[in-house]
Amino acid sequence: MSDALVIIPTYNEKENIEAIIKATFNQKKEFDILVVDDNSPDGTSKIVENLILEFPNRLFIENRKGKNGLGTAYIHGFKWAIAKKYDYIIEMDADFSHNPDDLIRLYNACKKENGDVSVGSRYVNNQVNVVNWDMKRLLLSYFASKYVRFITNIPLFDTTAGFVCWKREVLETINLDKIKFVGYAFQIEMKFKAWKHNFNVKEVSVIFTDRTLGTSKMSGNIVYEALFGVIKMRLKGLK
Repeated sequence: MSDALVIIPTYNEKENIEAIIKATFNQKKEFDILVVDDNSPDGTSKIVENLILEFPNRLFIENRKGKNGLGTAYIHGFKWAIAKKYDYIIEMDADFSHNPDDLIRLYNACKKENGDVSVGSRYVNNQVNVVNWDMKRLLLSYFASKYVRFITNIPLFDTTAGFVCWKREVLETINLDKIKFVGYAFQIEMKFKAWKHNFNVKEVSVIFTDRTLGTSKMSGNIVYEALFGVIKMRLKGLK
């Protein structure tokens, strides 16, 4: 058993899932993987289940009955990881927008550089490291992070990033059952609560590359949740 678990939430990721799993297992540092699949109709879970035969005791899957939001998928995975006593738990997308080659850098930021949380940041020091996004989406993401930083005072450049390494202690401290948001704002709320609990949140500069296979899950409702949800979150603090 590795000391680090990579959680990959999936919904219709048959084009990417095998490749992202094998790229993760090819890293010099050993990582275990948990796929949390939301009943993908395209057969994603079947591909993972077949790969478990090739990677026993390293690859795991949790099948959920419905598509209930990214945040609930990660919370399901966090609770699973805590129960299994992993020391480091990493969020990563299935579509290669997060480069598996950066996993070790995120891990080391916590393991060797005194971070409690490490964030794979697209916007460190306001430098934009995003590939293949149209200008509208890029500006929306960039200014959303600036907006969140302004509203909450959280000292991070990329508050909406979804490539994150957590020490188990952080996830045990945050009350996961009281996380309010399930979409885009989930990432903001988790970082905000870690910071409010005085954990050391570090940013690691990464290059984000938009997916080339499969379909983006971004929607207007997700953005609406982020823009208006952070005001409520700021007013309620840790409640």
